[in-house]
Amino acid sequence: MASPVTMPKLGLTMNTGVVSQWKKKEGEPVRKGEILMVVATDKLTFDVESPSEGVLLKVLVPEGKDVPVGEVLAYVGAAGETVAGAAPETPAAAPAAEEKKAAAPSEVRSAPAGGIRATPLARKTAREVGIDLALVAGSGPSGRIVRKDVDAAAASGGASVKASPVAAKMAAELGVDMASMRKDGRVMKDDVLRAAAVPEAEDVRIPLTPMRKVIAERMSLSNATVPSVTYTLEADFSALVAFRNKVKDEASKKGVKISYNHILMKICAAALKENPLANASFEGDAIVMHGNVNIGLAVSVEGGLLVPNVKAVQSKSLLRIAEETEQLVEQARNGSLTLDAMQGGTFTITNLGMFGMQSFTPIVNPPEACILGVNAIVEKPVVVNGEIVVRPMSALCLVADHRILDGAEAARFFARIKELVENPWLLLL
Repeated sequence: MASPVTMPKLGLTMNTGVVSQWKKKEGEPVRKGEILMVVATDKLTFDVESPSEGVLLKVLVPEGKDVPVGEVLAYVGAAGETVAGAAPETPAAAPAAEEKKAAAPSEVRSAPAGGIRATPLARKTAREVGIDLALVAGSGPSGRIVRKDVDAAAASGGASVKASPVAAKMAAELGVDMASMRKDGRVMKDDVLRAAAVPEAEDVRIPLTPMRKVIAERMSLSNATVPSVTYTLEADFSALVAFRNKVKDEASKKGVKISYNHILMKICAAALKENPLANASFEGDAIVMHGNVNIGLAVSVEGGLLVPNVKAVQSKSLLRIAEETEQLVEQARNGSLTLDAMQGGTFTITNLGMFGMQSFTPIVNPPEACILGVNAIVEKPVVVNGEIVVRPMSALCLVADHRILDGAEAARFFARIKELVENPWLLLL
């Protein structure tokens, strides 16, 4: 008996899914456990395995269609088995237009020759091959139609164009194929000049992937509903650089690589606990202040961006934060993230410093209250105690939801982040 393949429920909050790709076609054999299709949710894509062995008998849902959880997508069964309830396909009636045959060249009647400048041989040839001289561009003196023009029109199936004498002469000089020019009305000199120029590259239409569609929807939602305010400041990374240099060797002995992102996650967690409104969400008629600090790190992947989050960062060691973060980054890039890793974030860090960025404004990831943008660490001359010294500086950018944090509250939270960046030993207190 044929086995139905249904839209799986891949998370507690999943209600619908999209079949982004069928890995098998109807009639192809499939083994139990073999990847049958790729399902996309509003957060991730998943490989879905075949529930049984046999043949993919019938595909009921095309790629790209959003369907509810539990709906039957296809049937897998024995070769030749009939799927109950599947309506046989009826061939579409051939369009009436396809039944009409194109008129043969011999059926084309020549237009009256009055007013058309053509040589007698060209007229004779046009009558023999059924070419309308009114549609032939002349390349002879003063735009006169000669036999080679008629031959060229016949070779292109009579699909020539009407052109001014100057345009026809210029086309011959510039090597422009008049037969390839489609234009309502007469082809003029400017048309030939444009055709002789380097042709513009064609536009390419790329359909939105489920991931890119979700990114577009969420960013549009953020821009339309979150009254965000942007705050920027420069922080001296001297102490943070020294701190990382001291801990990274010890961490590497335990198989862990410590990055600036990991340290910043620890710093932000401490600042968020001290400023709980920055770790909150706006929900209708209330502001929800979250107990745990779940920090997401934006990860660039093929075709888009994912933001998995480390849970309860405030209670974890720097080593544990680094381990979990790198696991999530790896899972994001190989497509094995779970829905749990993508849900429940309360704060996001996005770092473009590796690309040399010195300024950018990130967009708040709803329903979070804030997002921190990190730029490149650049050595700059700064004034310290009245003297000009060179220090590693980085421009930080905080974008906050003004419904939750007023200017003073956001500035206080941001100032604390800077203080901890410039004095990381404060994390020990």
